Amino acid sequence: MQDASAAGPLTGRDLAARRGERMVFRGLSFQLDPGGVILLKGPNGAGKSTLLRLVAGFLAPYDGTLAWGGAPITEDPDAHRERLLYLGHLDAVKPVFTVGENLAFWARLAGGHAEDRIDDALERFALEDLIDQPARFLSAGQKRRVALARLGISAAPLWLLDEPTVSLDKASVAALGDLIAAHRARGGMAMIATHIDLGLENVTEIDMSAFTGRRAA
Repeated sequence: MQDASAAGPLTGRDLAARRGERMVFRGLSFQLDPGGVILLKGPNGAGKSTLLRLVAGFLAPYDGTLAWGGAPITEDPDAHRERLLYLGHLDAVKPVFTVGENLAFWARLAGGHAEDRIDDALERFALEDLIDQPARFLSAGQKRRVALARLGISAAPLWLLDEPTVSLDKASVAALGDLIAAHRARGGMAMIATHIDLGLENVTEIDMSAFTGRRAA
């Protein structure tokens, strides 16, 4: 497993995001150090998902800068994509693949020794009995657990998670919290939009509603 202790920090300075004529947020700054977690709070529409997409490089900020270790992420977008794992609202589980085939596919994309971690990922989210089940037959909660098992095979130092607990039971929420704690212990970082207490200690919270923008000029 990659030791991400030398990674980052990830910094955002005076960030602003606009959607059409609406300024989603503005004046937002943060620093995410190795081993750190930022929890994004606020009502729907406050910009949590937009910020995660900015950090992932899917969107360009209307204003401000994002940097990794002091270097703007735009200098090497390919390197930035390789250092992060983004899990959004969609599970990205291939319906024609079995659970095991989905994880094997993600492990091949991750490279390194990711395939050696598949069994642990299956066990963590209680998916062993579903390994040969085609994903199209899974419930919403089971699909979400398969998607989260991808974290267990990833060596990416930065995790970006958008409402990862949707459709999860208490046991799976606890498993996710434990997985994030283990990731942090290796020096990994996470930025998470969530309404659920994940039982994480020493986190930074950002209330996105405090940066709600006004109509664009």
